[in-house]
Order: sequence, then structure tokens, then C-alpha cells
Amino acid sequence: MLYPRTAATGTGNNIVSLRAGGLIMEQPRKTILVTGASSGIGRAITTLLLEQGYRVTGVARDFSKFPCHDQHFTAVSMDLSDLDKLPGQLEDLIRNEPLIEGVVCCAGSGRFGSLEEFSCAQIRSLLDLNLTSQICLVRTLLPGMKQRGSGNIIFMGSEAALAGGKRGAIYSAAKFGLRGLAQALRQECAASGLRISIINPGMVKTGFFDELDFRPGETTDNYILPEDVARAALLILEAREGTVFDEINLSPQKKVIRFPKPGED
Repeated sequence: MLYPRTAATGTGNNIVSLRAGGLIMEQPRKTILVTGASSGIGRAITTLLLEQGYRVTGVARDFSKFPCHDQHFTAVSMDLSDLDKLPGQLEDLIRNEPLIEGVVCCAGSGRFGSLEEFSCAQIRSLLDLNLTSQICLVRTLLPGMKQRGSGNIIFMGSEAALAGGKRGAIYSAAKFGLRGLAQALRQECAASGLRISIINPGMVKTGFFDELDFRPGETTDNYILPEDVARAALLILEAREGTVFDEINLSPQKKVIRFPKPGED
């Protein structure tokens, strides 16, 4: 845990908090929307938030590898990269979940190579998922959150949002765009009581690298765990009212990149 917390119990939509001295208070469970909730960082955030007494609405294309049966978890199957269908799907989402109090945007994918190796269709596909879909999602949620006068929006950036790197032009472009979006919304939404943050992790040990020709080193100081990023997200969500973590950068202690041969893990 990041802070000393009260014990939280409850099976309904409220949490019973047991505090020192025996004082018992009932608090409604906050609903957090997590995209990319079925794997990697999004899955770790979803799991931690459920453990901490939140309700979670998870968005992903496929939940077959994450059969979460927690009664406070709602799975919504959605392909965020399909921008033609996205507006209608997002309207359905907020109609069914009108009281979303925070969103953590984790959905994304990586593809790396020299710029000329990408077709225009591939460039568009990567930018649609990693940037444009997240702009559309937040745009849909903002009016309700502003009307309520509170809420958290957390973008999942990257070390690629801080500095461009060789063979990472498209990925860096998307992540730089997210960081600029977060900075602009931070100023735009402060007067409405919304808190806008971005987390920029280095290499995280997840399935993100399964289809790539590189991955972090093998020792524990060569990578970040998705649970590390989840704790950073929880820190943002549970910050004192009036305090904003504008940006959190996470890095492995030692940056080591492996290029395994075909057939190697």
C-alpha cells in the first residue's frame, strides 16, 4: 500500500470503512474506467483497484484471457482502433455507466522500424489506437465529469513520450501526442475540478514485447513490473483533493535491451 489505509469491506455498491476507534462509515464505491483492461498494465491496474474497493469498468477487445468474476467488475468488449464504430460505442458506454469518476487509458500497441518501412495504413492504424481513440474517449467522458466537478484522467505514456528513439518514430509520435494532450487538458480542466495526469514507464515486463524483436534484460533491475505502474496509478487516484500528480516517470534501475535470437524467449 502507498498510504496507511482504512480496512475496506462490503459486497454492495458501498464500502464499509473500519477506522481507528471503531468508527464505521459507508462510502460509495467509485467507478473507474480502465482501457486495455484484459492484459499487461491495464490488467494490473484493474486488479489493484478491485482489491482497493473500487468498481471497475474494463474495456478491451478480448477478455478470454482475463475471466474476472469480481462482482464489481464490468467487462465491455470494444475495439478502440475502429474509429468508425467508436462514437456510437462510447455513447452506449456512458449511457450504461453514467457515473464514471475516473479513466485510466492503457490500451495501445507497439510496432517499431524505420519510418519508410511503414505503409500509410499501418501508420494510421497505430495512431488511431495509441492516440486518436484516447482523444475520442476522453472527449466523450469530459462533459459528465465537468458537470460533476471532479474526476481523474490518467494517460499511459511512455519513456518514448520523453525522448524519441531510433526505429520508434511512429510510437514516439503517438506518445508525444498523448503527453501534449495531457498537458493541455491539465490547464483546460483545472477550473472544473478534474485532475489530469500521465504516467511514463520505461520497459515493462508484459506481453507487449511478444511480437517484437527486442525486450528488457532478464534481471529484476532491468524492467518494471505492471504492478509498479498500477501503484503509481493508485497514488494519483488517491492523492489529497486539490493535489495533482501532473506526470510520473518510472524507469528500471538499469536499462538493458535484449535482442533474442529466433526461438529464444
